[in-house]
Amino acid sequence: MSRDEFERLDRLRLIRSQSVGPITFYRLMSRFGSAGEALSALPHMAQRGGKKDPPRVMSVQEAENELKMLQNYGGDMVIYGDELYPEWLSTIEDAPPVLSIMGDASLLSKSCIGIVGARNASANAKRYTMNLARDLGQKGQIIVSGMARGIDTAAHTSSLETGTIAVMAGGIDQIYPNENRDLYAEIAKHGCVVSEMPFSTAPTAHHFPRRNRIVSGLSKGVVVVEASMRSGSLITARLAGEQGREVFAVPGFPCDPRAAGPNHLIQNGAKLIQNADDVLEEIMAMDQKSIQPSQATFDGIAEDFTTFEETEKVTENDYEIITQSLSSSPMSVDDLCQSCDLTIQNIQTCLMDLELAGVITRHPGNRVSKAA
Repeated sequence: MSRDEFERLDRLRLIRSQSVGPITFYRLMSRFGSAGEALSALPHMAQRGGKKDPPRVMSVQEAENELKMLQNYGGDMVIYGDELYPEWLSTIEDAPPVLSIMGDASLLSKSCIGIVGARNASANAKRYTMNLARDLGQKGQIIVSGMARGIDTAAHTSSLETGTIAVMAGGIDQIYPNENRDLYAEIAKHGCVVSEMPFSTAPTAHHFPRRNRIVSGLSKGVVVVEASMRSGSLITARLAGEQGREVFAVPGFPCDPRAAGPNHLIQNGAKLIQNADDVLEEIMAMDQKSIQPSQATFDGIAEDFTTFEETEKVTENDYEIITQSLSSSPMSVDDLCQSCDLTIQNIQTCLMDLELAGVITRHPGNRVSKAA
């Protein structure tokens, strides 16, 4: 294998290793410059963080097996640094380092709009969604959704001819709900199916919010059609706002609980839309501002952390100070620096070690908490 091929395999191994999430993946890459160097450092770092046994690291054979299963299924893998890795997705803090894909990968780098909403959507809402997805597709937009019942299904079905991307909560081979098997086959044939999870991973409750950040991350804007106040669609809208994307909402009758979510979003600054032109007007304004996300490359990860040798200056007392300052509620690293009175270099080094040891959890927005 070439150097880049070895590095691609090591990046898969790194993100599949114990206690390494997307944010930690990028911080490790920033510190060590390559996945291979980061993999070599994991045991020592986790030990410094208080883990007695070394973290489980995916073996080369396991990585090759995952790739083989995916390719035998008819899929392929896009890894952070590949030319096909979607530009807009690469700008979010916790972008998935690895994507399993089925279908036309070129859709991932085109102009995308997310459409999400209630699983128990009304007939009017589903009809509206199909018209909106069709009209946006005819104007060159790729429709992104999560292949759930209701609004998601309507959005995908109506945009099959113009381009649609289905983001899966589980492994790329785990079709959910089962009633969408035929739709899944059509999307894999004419559109693109995407997942960050390992092959054959069954979807569970905590996978869906992770999926939602990819729906919004691929998109320039997200449209919420119907959603209750506790809907996952509002999570997608919140993530879209945090990622700097446009949030659109379709107003509804106040007495319908499914209108509560979109109406709430409109009250809090989301753009009220009636048709595709309302969405396209905002998207065109974004394009005119020349917002050009920078594409990741294998040589494009800056080293902005202390070197591995310099981290030896950290003391055991530093780890104790940090853990005592944290709770189960996420806290910004800036606030942590102020409360601990430690240098940012030592804070970042300790946090990396503590996360690899399973002591803390890292959250988007540069926040951390004690692990549950």
